[in-house]
Amino acid sequence: MKKILTLILVSALGGIMTLSAYKFFIEKDSQIQIATNSPDSTLSYFPTSHKAVASYGTLNVPDFTEAANDAVHSVVHVKNLTISRAPMTLQDLFMGRNTERAQVGTGSGVIISPDGYIITNNHVINGAQKLSITLNDNRTYDAELIGTDEKTDIALLKIDAETDLSFATFGDSDQAKVGEWVLAVGNPFNLTSTVTAGIISAKSRDLSGVNSQSFIQTDAAVNPGNSGGALVNTRGELIGINTAITSQTGSYIGYSFAVPSNIARKVVEDIMEFGNVQKGVLGVRGGELNSKSAETLEVNTTQGFYVSDVEARSGAEKAGVKEGDIIKKIDNITISKFSDLSGYLSTKRPNDVVTLTLIRNGAEKIIPVTLSKTEILTVDFLNMQLRNIPDDLKKSANITNGVVVVKNENYALYKNLGINRGYIITEINDQKINDVEDIIKLKQQHGEDFDKKLKKLSIINKSGQKESFIFK
Repeated sequence: MKKILTLILVSALGGIMTLSAYKFFIEKDSQIQIATNSPDSTLSYFPTSHKAVASYGTLNVPDFTEAANDAVHSVVHVKNLTISRAPMTLQDLFMGRNTERAQVGTGSGVIISPDGYIITNNHVINGAQKLSITLNDNRTYDAELIGTDEKTDIALLKIDAETDLSFATFGDSDQAKVGEWVLAVGNPFNLTSTVTAGIISAKSRDLSGVNSQSFIQTDAAVNPGNSGGALVNTRGELIGINTAITSQTGSYIGYSFAVPSNIARKVVEDIMEFGNVQKGVLGVRGGELNSKSAETLEVNTTQGFYVSDVEARSGAEKAGVKEGDIIKKIDNITISKFSDLSGYLSTKRPNDVVTLTLIRNGAEKIIPVTLSKTEILTVDFLNMQLRNIPDDLKKSANITNGVVVVKNENYALYKNLGINRGYIITEINDQKINDVEDIIKLKQQHGEDFDKKLKKLSIINKSGQKESFIFK
């Protein structure tokens, strides 16, 4: 028993000595701080920040909140009521049922003025018997169709609201850059006020294959119902009208396309001022350059628009543009493909002046050109649309004069005589026709009833054979 007590006493004494040595010789002095709460602070068991964060990592990630908030108030839900008529069946007849069926299509639109003008896609409202607009605050109005342009797929609507409306401010789509952040705002699948983000993937994108379009391509998610909605930049400025997707399923798979705001704005301004779209014509024909065409044409550049022909009486001819010129820029827009040129010209009207930067014989030239009206290119005659024959076609087909048919809506001439697109009219009433100007002069001389005075028409068919038709 005495041994056990001795052992315990020795152990306790050793512990005391060890702890004392640590305190005096090893442990450093430390200060103790007491945390106090300010009057407006709250108790938290974890590190917490109560500051509102505008953006996290502002050097890398943009802040979309203000742009999204502005955009959703200017984007509306468009409902399109159409009446379809199915063939009547015997069962419908016996049951006395009406074969008319009401169908409702939906899309989006963007308010562009405080008094209720709304821009959307033509395909969103096409064929509508009634149009209904729902605002972001759930107010609903009937809409009036002001005008449309099928080529650009743009339509203009108008609603009458009791108060001024929130509206989108147009941005300059020419200044938008590939890689720039954008937001797509619309109503996909009837999910109102939906915002998605992406970047501009490409500009001047043509989906038709005939260089007639100039879309902004983006990877912001766009689905059915987004059509007619807004594509905005991080400042909330409208830089495009969401229009199309390319997908085998009909839904978004990574590509979407928007009509550039500069084109959309010009179209709606034309509709409001003139009732239709005014198009300025440069007056050149040709094609975009690449390695193969540059080698064939024996030029030392692979980018730009090669001028193969200049339209007679056009602004380009009057300004001195020549065959063989290579257009590198129009105003401040670099031309790398034809859709760059056609897209920019879609924002211009007749008599607007553009500045061409071109290469001629290896030297750079700057030429101002006044754009012409489309009438210099085509003329309507006998319910056909005719235009001048390109010089290269004249040379290859050994044709000295005439105008080519680009459209024929004259059923009798098409059905009975076979005159169609590609036929060439060389004489009218034994009078030689050199270009569309000759037909314009004939119409002016003979007045509106010139069609009734037609006695003879000489043509060259698609096989290159000459024919003449006598009218009695």
